[in-house]
Amino acid sequence: MIRNYFRIALRAFLRNGVYSFINVAGLSVGIACSILILLWVHDEVTYDRYFPKYDRLHRIQSHTVTDQGITTSEETSMPLREHLLAADSRIERYAVTVGQYALLSVDDKKINKVGYDVSESFLEMFDFRMLSGNPATALADPRSIVLTKSTAVALFGDEDPIGKIVQVKLENKDDLKVTGIIADPPANTSFSFDFLLPFSYFEATSVWIGYARDNWNNNAFQTFVELQPGANAAEVSGTLRDIVKKNNPSSRDISLFLHPMSRWHLHNHFEDGREAGGMIDYVTLFGGIAVFILVMACINFMNLATARSEHRAREVGIRKSVGSSRPQLIAQFMGESLFMAVVAFALSMVMVQIALPFYNTLIAKRLAIDFSSPLFWTFSLSLILITGILAGSYPAFYLSSFRPSRILRGSEGVAGKGARPRRMLVSVQFAFSILLIIGTVAVHQQIRYLQSREPGYDRENLLMITSTSDIEKNYQTLKRELLQTGAAVSVCKSNSPITRIYATSEIEDWTGKRPGQHIEATNIATEYDYTRTMGIGMLQGRDFSEDFRSDTTAVILNRAAVEVLGLQDPVGDKIQMWGQTWNIIGVMDDVLMGSEAHHIGPLVMNFDPSWSNTISVRLPQGDNLPARVTQVEEVFKKYNPDYPFEYKFADADFAAKFRTMNMISDLAGAFTVLAIFITALGLFGMAAFTAERRAKEIGIRKVMGASVVSVVLLLTREFSRLVVWAFILAAPVAWWGVQQFLERYPVRIGMPWWIFPLAGAAALIITVVIVSAQAIRAAVRNPVDTLRRD
Repeated sequence: MIRNYFRIALRAFLRNGVYSFINVAGLSVGIACSILILLWVHDEVTYDRYFPKYDRLHRIQSHTVTDQGITTSEETSMPLREHLLAADSRIERYAVTVGQYALLSVDDKKINKVGYDVSESFLEMFDFRMLSGNPATALADPRSIVLTKSTAVALFGDEDPIGKIVQVKLENKDDLKVTGIIADPPANTSFSFDFLLPFSYFEATSVWIGYARDNWNNNAFQTFVELQPGANAAEVSGTLRDIVKKNNPSSRDISLFLHPMSRWHLHNHFEDGREAGGMIDYVTLFGGIAVFILVMACINFMNLATARSEHRAREVGIRKSVGSSRPQLIAQFMGESLFMAVVAFALSMVMVQIALPFYNTLIAKRLAIDFSSPLFWTFSLSLILITGILAGSYPAFYLSSFRPSRILRGSEGVAGKGARPRRMLVSVQFAFSILLIIGTVAVHQQIRYLQSREPGYDRENLLMITSTSDIEKNYQTLKRELLQTGAAVSVCKSNSPITRIYATSEIEDWTGKRPGQHIEATNIATEYDYTRTMGIGMLQGRDFSEDFRSDTTAVILNRAAVEVLGLQDPVGDKIQMWGQTWNIIGVMDDVLMGSEAHHIGPLVMNFDPSWSNTISVRLPQGDNLPARVTQVEEVFKKYNPDYPFEYKFADADFAAKFRTMNMISDLAGAFTVLAIFITALGLFGMAAFTAERRAKEIGIRKVMGASVVSVVLLLTREFSRLVVWAFILAAPVAWWGVQQFLERYPVRIGMPWWIFPLAGAAALIITVVIVSAQAIRAAVRNPVDTLRRD
């Protein structure tokens, strides 16, 4: 019997070539889209699950209460570590980390890599896959180093690196012994590094460790804890909450809490001290899109199968009259649906393999299908069954319900019995397409608005180079040579690039401060020519100048700081920070350094040449930019010969802030187009069938004098109504969704009302074009030919 069902299914598939193609094409595109989306979703939801102790690992984070609200930080102070094990016995281990850039050298091989200084227990806590070495002892010696596999290959080739020496250059050059090799961690982990150094090495060699070791206000480290099995994380979090207040009564209002590893990636956004989503919002959104696209493809199948029911009616009638039961007929039609699902799935896998290279480029990942994984085949079989059953259930039950006596006598018309459900399903398809159009355009408009914000500085021709110990030693000579050779028109140094915020501190006192008032400000440490190099306008006073020795105790505020502090005449006034009094010598314009979606906060710029991370170089205006960069490179190599010349342009680094948002926008746009394609494909099939079913009616109308235009209007009117109903259904939902999306951004556009009629018009135009093409084809036929057909 199964063999017979298969033969009938294959015969029906080949007999109805056009409709079979539409069904298979729609299903395969829908399945392919769903697989691509779910590959991305799976990669996101499995973030950090690489670690066996995933459910026991937590990062200590902090909430700081200020007049601007509650800010949440992932960084903590160094003295916190001394209190953790004593604070709660349920803490089994802790690890403190700080990031480092270092030049690694072996003979003539030199590579600049990023790594971490980590506590000795780091490797035991996080269980990175060790290829060589013992995780319990690999970081015990302060003069040891652990490399990732790719870094070891880059330095030693195929040699065994264990026990060999790597020269590490941070502030000084040191020879460190390789004590461990780690397999390169997967991309979907929160740790990205090329080497690990013992934290004890950092303590022995860092210049600023003396300031940080006992300073509760210097939040520059990440602190992780591993809890005992079965420990209640919420209770431990409560135990740690007030450690900072107890040990530093004069500090800001800071409370600590445990943030579990399971929420680091997906739930990393906080607003006013509360979790407010993060990547989980996009994962949920695209998971929903995957489901809806698959449902839309199934709707196409159901619509075409039920619409063509009159071609199967006699078959059903004959089968029932010779003894076939309804369950047998349902099994037959479900079998046909599953056959179509298998064919569609096979084609979808071909599409996915072709699309994956382009898709990976779009989402900046390296996703692939593991065909050897039992999970993949379980998922595939489940997808085929769900798709086949979902697509074939309604047609199977609908077709098997026909009464043979009435069908064979021709007294039961079946073509129109499922018209209303079909119209409802088409409306649902269009409603979802309209939702996607509105959402995609809204996201795109918000991104454009944020990208067009005035940054407050000149992003063009501004080069940013990470500083090194050699650059710091030769900075004045290097700066002078850059200016004298014409390679640069201005040069400055600072503790962070203009596109990033690396430090914030509390303004402890100022004129007019109210009791209990707390203001947090961004810190920029620099020396001379900062505003000139960056192209920032001075609103009052002056910049730091070599003509004033007193500038070592001077600060410059931005406009936002003056407004928040409520200073009436800021120049000449004083503020207090870090227990020191500072003279305000100028007020500069606001600069967008932090999040592009937030309002610009207060900033304090102080004179401190020793706190340097970035060298900024303003290149001359002109068309020969590569030649200017080459000039700058020659000067840097002269005074910083050990390091490769690596740089970023400020405009490119600013644009990189939008990488995730642009990726989400591009993904939404791509899948919106594919969803519209699936809807259009189904509409094409429905329009073709409608024109075919009403061929005799059209022939009679033409004989009676109807024009081609009137026939076209007759057929398009029915489908246009469905688009109108779809718009009425989708518009309120889209309005609510766009509003929810925009409210996530403090800086946002107003509700773009014009995208609603735009989306409705786009759906209507697509409908009119597709249906009109079929209507015109039917209308221009010779009515004699159509009326002669049985």
